[in-house]
Amino acid sequence: MELCTACIWTSAQWSQTVNPNRRASYHGFVRSISTSPQRRRRSTLCVMNAATTSAPVSSQSVTHLPRSNGPGLKSISSNKPSSAMEQLDIERGVCIPFRKYTPEMVRKKVLDSRGSILSLASRGVEIIWKLGFYWSSLMYDFLVGRDEEIVPYRARQLRNLLCDLGPSFIKAGQVLANRPDIIREDYMNELCILQDDVPPVPNQVAFSIIEEELGQPLERLFSKISSETIAAASLGQVYRATLRETGEDVAIKVQRPGIEPIIYRDLFLFRTLASFLNGISLQKLGCNAELIVDEFGEKLLEELDYTLEATNIEDFLENFKDDPTVKIPQVYKQLSGSRVLVMEWIDGIRCTDPQAIKEAGIDVEGFLTVGVSAALRQLLEFGLFHGDPHPGNIFAMRDGRIAYVDFGNVAVLSQQNKQILIDAVVHAVNEDYAEMANDFTRLGFLARGTDVAPIIPALEAIWQNSAGKGLADFNFRSVTGKFNQLVYNYPIRIPERFSLVIRSLLTQEGICFTLKPDFKFLEVAYPYVAKRLLTDPNPALRERLIQVLFKDGAFQWKRLENLIVLAKENVSKGNNKGWSTDVPYRCWDQETTYTGFQ
Repeated sequence: MELCTACIWTSAQWSQTVNPNRRASYHGFVRSISTSPQRRRRSTLCVMNAATTSAPVSSQSVTHLPRSNGPGLKSISSNKPSSAMEQLDIERGVCIPFRKYTPEMVRKKVLDSRGSILSLASRGVEIIWKLGFYWSSLMYDFLVGRDEEIVPYRARQLRNLLCDLGPSFIKAGQVLANRPDIIREDYMNELCILQDDVPPVPNQVAFSIIEEELGQPLERLFSKISSETIAAASLGQVYRATLRETGEDVAIKVQRPGIEPIIYRDLFLFRTLASFLNGISLQKLGCNAELIVDEFGEKLLEELDYTLEATNIEDFLENFKDDPTVKIPQVYKQLSGSRVLVMEWIDGIRCTDPQAIKEAGIDVEGFLTVGVSAALRQLLEFGLFHGDPHPGNIFAMRDGRIAYVDFGNVAVLSQQNKQILIDAVVHAVNEDYAEMANDFTRLGFLARGTDVAPIIPALEAIWQNSAGKGLADFNFRSVTGKFNQLVYNYPIRIPERFSLVIRSLLTQEGICFTLKPDFKFLEVAYPYVAKRLLTDPNPALRERLIQVLFKDGAFQWKRLENLIVLAKENVSKGNNKGWSTDVPYRCWDQETTYTGFQ
């Protein structure tokens, strides 16, 4: 891949340079541009793609700008990224000038704090003692030959241990629940039910943080606020309130007090421990353990910054502004800060309650079609997708729309990564398993230089076994189960952003099966992809279409016919949804009590 230049534009210049009417949002102050330049409100590093991504990216391909104080350029962050962070940038196809996380920044923040040595020592002893005791139990099980029969108990023990060690470990456990490259499947299944529900902090403490962050008394901003939290998690908690000025119902998300120093301290200890595990990690995963910690730390610190979440919401609003089937809550940035986020209250029906959805008169199949299409647009069109679409974050509105909440954990796919994903689909259709294995290397699943020959037969067996059953019996969970065995047995690492893709697809497929057990996920997905291939003017997609339609130099008329039929099916479903905007979708929950301000 040829990357011609990297430039940082001010928001004013950016808006004048590109088409302001189309924007595929990109998170983390980064944009990888190819054929569809898009507007971005903030200073952005743009890596201009001058060619397709058929060749892997090398570190030499990225041109970094020198520092400049000129009017059009902003200087790149002075923190020199570590080699692990540079590797992540290369895999993602982007360079990030303004990071929430670098190992150097974490180290400096921790060691410069008062009492850091004593705090690190006591916390380190606690972690080593508890994890060491658990590890010794595993070793004992192995020595006495009961390591397999006692797995369910040890998995539950690990889940409880992570909860006991605090928010950083709870988040780490949630990440491990989607990392078959690191832990075995039976432990993953247990960690999948890991919840970060914890007792809320007292209202007085939370309310004082809101007032401190917003600089005004609570009663001046809100006419009433719930006397109890709507939800409480390891990083923050949520209240329901009514704006005094407009009477609108809102959700107030407030961060737990003192959480940031704890997160920084634990990340410092995580990375210190990881430095001793690099040898094992290189052998098992083909990468340093420090790189895995860096991926985790980067996402965790992004979740801590509510101003970034507010921007995520704005990006989703922009992406779906012309889509009448998707509801994204409005965000009140003037009432938000780094520790407080105020957004529109979404009063919908949980996606796991099929009876309530039917009683509301919602067409279940139409709603599921909307959900799948929205997910595919996030993944393949915008490159910005919801990273945690569990049932508590997705609602069915009473007018049939799908609503998303909680945008602290979003993930990004660059143009380069999206095109490689499409390549992988094309190679699967063409049964070109050698190229599929090479796609894994280009996406960062395999270290460069890894011999893919042993993996090719395994990929072929997984795909043929799953696809051979036909569309009716195909589901992502069965494919993922087989893929989990593959990555556990080979030196394959799942990059963090793709672990979120996998979790997102599995979760939404699970919601579909809950609402309609015979729902065929791919019957909706295939027509969408077919329509994109046939109608999208993107030259990269045109090239992939040609690869699909030709096999061994011969034109495949049957494939073209199938694509046209599927694309027409997608259009037909879109035209027959019959959306109504006359149905109110918000009401008060009568079971919740509220405190009124006079």
